[in-house]
Amino acid sequence: MAMGTGYVRLWGAARCWALRRPLLAIAGGRVPIAAGAWLPRGRRACDASPPWALWGRSPAAAGQWRGLWEANSRGGSGGAFSGGEDASEGGAEDGAAGPGGSAGGGEGPVVTALTPMTIPDVFPYLPLIAVTRNPVFPRFIKIIEVKNKKLVELLRRKVRLAQPYAGVFLKRDDTNESDVVESLDEVYHTGTFVQIHEMQDLGDKLRMIVMGHRRIHISRQLEVEPEEAEAENKQKPRRKPKRNRKEAEEDLSARHQVEVVVEPISGAPGEVLMVEVENVVHEDFQVTEEVKALTAEIVKTIRDIIALNPLYRESVLQMMQAGQRVVDNPIYLSDMGAALTGAESHELQDVLEETNIPKRLYKALSLLKKEFELSKLQQRLGREVEEKIKQTHRKYLLQEQLKIIKKELGLEKEDKDAIEEKFRERLKELVVPKHVMDVVDEELSKLGLLDNHSSEFNVTRNYLDWLTSIPWGKYSDENLDLARAQAVLEEDHYGMEDVKKRILEFIAVSQLRGSTQGKILCFYGPPGVGKTSIARSIARALNREYFRFSVGGMTDVAEIKGHRRTYVGAMPGKIIQCLKKTKTENPLILIDEVDKIGRGYQGDPSSALLELLDPEQNANFLDHYLDVPVDLSKVLFICTANITETIPEPLRDRMEMINVSGYVAQEKLAIAERYLVPQARALCGLDESKARLSSDVLTVLIKQYCRESGVRNLQKQVEKVLRKSAYKIVSGEAELVEVTPENLQDFVGKPVFTVERMYDVTPPGVVMGLAWTAMGGSTLFVETSPRRPLEKDSKGDKDGSLEVTGQLGEVMKESARIAYTFARAFLMQHDPSNQYLVTSHIHLHVPEGATPKDGPSAGCTIVTALLSLAIDRPVRQNLAMTGEVSLTGKILPVGGIKEKTIAAKRAGVTCIILPAENKKDFYDLAAFITEGLEVHFVEHYREIFDIAFPEEQAEALAVER
Repeated sequence: MAMGTGYVRLWGAARCWALRRPLLAIAGGRVPIAAGAWLPRGRRACDASPPWALWGRSPAAAGQWRGLWEANSRGGSGGAFSGGEDASEGGAEDGAAGPGGSAGGGEGPVVTALTPMTIPDVFPYLPLIAVTRNPVFPRFIKIIEVKNKKLVELLRRKVRLAQPYAGVFLKRDDTNESDVVESLDEVYHTGTFVQIHEMQDLGDKLRMIVMGHRRIHISRQLEVEPEEAEAENKQKPRRKPKRNRKEAEEDLSARHQVEVVVEPISGAPGEVLMVEVENVVHEDFQVTEEVKALTAEIVKTIRDIIALNPLYRESVLQMMQAGQRVVDNPIYLSDMGAALTGAESHELQDVLEETNIPKRLYKALSLLKKEFELSKLQQRLGREVEEKIKQTHRKYLLQEQLKIIKKELGLEKEDKDAIEEKFRERLKELVVPKHVMDVVDEELSKLGLLDNHSSEFNVTRNYLDWLTSIPWGKYSDENLDLARAQAVLEEDHYGMEDVKKRILEFIAVSQLRGSTQGKILCFYGPPGVGKTSIARSIARALNREYFRFSVGGMTDVAEIKGHRRTYVGAMPGKIIQCLKKTKTENPLILIDEVDKIGRGYQGDPSSALLELLDPEQNANFLDHYLDVPVDLSKVLFICTANITETIPEPLRDRMEMINVSGYVAQEKLAIAERYLVPQARALCGLDESKARLSSDVLTVLIKQYCRESGVRNLQKQVEKVLRKSAYKIVSGEAELVEVTPENLQDFVGKPVFTVERMYDVTPPGVVMGLAWTAMGGSTLFVETSPRRPLEKDSKGDKDGSLEVTGQLGEVMKESARIAYTFARAFLMQHDPSNQYLVTSHIHLHVPEGATPKDGPSAGCTIVTALLSLAIDRPVRQNLAMTGEVSLTGKILPVGGIKEKTIAAKRAGVTCIILPAENKKDFYDLAAFITEGLEVHFVEHYREIFDIAFPEEQAEALAVER
């Protein structure tokens, strides 16, 4: 299409500015997209001043450009809406299908360039276009995309009818990206009357370049008539003969009148497509001193902003040049000031809605001040970051130069040479196996070929660091003096004779052989008995380095055997870390809580311990990270556990199990006096002159507060007493605190245990048994009682039954059924006339039902309780028993004899019955534990019956019958 040269330049500049704007925004500038045209320009066709800038010049210049526009419209030789006689008919057709593009259909995006001849001063009926984030200000260009199908068709229709106008309104909710407006409440009612300068039809959406002209306000919602015929869009246009300007304007006015006829809507009810608007009229104002001051301050602030941010500089400076009077127009200047900022949407909308020009200038100035402060902050942060980068770069260059200078002068070797020298220096005093030395040489050769900054260089260097940190062939001098070792063990721990004896045996064997070998010991017993602390004392007694790690809850095999070097952050396992830390190949390694080891998807750590704790294999232990055999045969491994049942059988088979039993009251008293009280005094800063604890107080603490097998709770209670004593002394309540059994409750509260046992005198049907727990031994009463009398048995069922309660495990339930069967058979042989167990319904209960109980060792106790109920006689007082009974009455051996004996003595028992096969276990006990106890070892239940029910009781029973 042919256009006037001046107008082509004007239109080309506007279009180039609008299309370039998103690219500049993406490039990192802070110019808001909705602001429109105030952007830097390159040297292209759009270097010409934008049309809105040129229109803001002096009245003569503005009139000149308007005249050029109108002259082009009147005298243009063609093009869409180019004016002339065919502005209303032929122009519309050319706009629809001429060289400028097509209004719809066809293949690919279609661009329609629109050049209307004049902008109507009043245009009350407009399509509504909703935008988000930034409104369109008058004399600014914005690119808008429309995806709403109904609105797309409506805009196409308007363009075909030579009415390329719309109303652009800002949405109240910035997060709502949809261009469908369901209600007028979704948009602000004050917007901008825009002219569609260019429309790119992409089929399912429209991309338009619009230019704002004036402010408008929504009066009400309209309904639009649907497009009549789809075929009209595809008809080939026909040029009409040119008409004069007056006829074209009359025809255009007629089209406007036809278009705004209100018709029923065909779309979804409530959807807003057309609105009736009215122009917003500014309030009259005078160019007062205040307005001049505001204008000057806005200009000054804009100059300050462009001085800080070059993205604004080229565009705005053209408007600030001498002879351009846009800065003297307060209306234009306020809009330009607001559009330059990146303010919030509601703040920009507030400027758009303001009709009082001085107030609008003030609001625009406020937004510019905020933008100026933000630009200053941005510049300051940019300078700080740039300064840091410069310093880092400068430091790097100086370091590199220093390295080169030192290398030239021979003052320093290269990093690789220094690293190799450091690693070889480590290995000089070590006895490194040949296979390990070969690996070291190979890795050092590879390190010399790698770049210092490569990731593989760091991996190789870390590997060599670990490989050369292992104390190859380096051992600590062991103490083989039995007397000295025994003195150290006795100094730190009381009792624990089995453990001490085993360590002394180990020293004796090493002394005879002249060399030491590694061993794998496992100390198991209740908590708080000193299993972990004795390991440290053993290390001191043997003069070995000590290393401890816990496997409780461990689920990853790599914790023990390490990660492979291919993984990021790989490192060896705990064993190799131990060797590096202890710097010897014969340390004492304590593996704590081996019975609580876990299992996860990373593997089974207990299986990984098999190689570590196997004396036949650990001489060539292979860590995943080092991948070279390491000799662990000289390491003394000590494991600790509370129970042995949860330790896997293959692992338990590799360890030498040593039982560490709980303590009786006498042992606890001795431990408290020798170790716990002195340690607590030192911890609290008290000596005997300030706080006194007698043996009687400690005895009361042990019996009424701390009955568990270990001494950890006793230690807490002693510390509690001394802490409160320290408080009394510091607060001035007393100068000397003497703790007695009478005032002990003031320090530790009321007693936890007030009675020694549940029954002081056992009635018929109740027998005391002995049980073993992970916390130590305890007494366990078995109670029996008839469930219902015989005479009330309405069903006539003569066969008895047994019901058991007390949260018993499956093994104990089976033991109860065996005991019930044997008791019936035994009573029939002993007293055939007594049919009580055969016909009665009996309930057997083990008290403390909240505590789970299991195991077969209560068999003889249950049989005795049933027989006691059947013959209606109590058993011998202060009697306790343990042992498993078979179906034929044989008494089978059980475990935990020491704990059970300690529990019996603690409960005041004077006579205990044990299986004959446990005689060896009983005689191994210390004399102070067995002192005062009458012990009977039995092989068959007949012996228990004679002990539990003495002959005089049998005679009394016969006389009664």
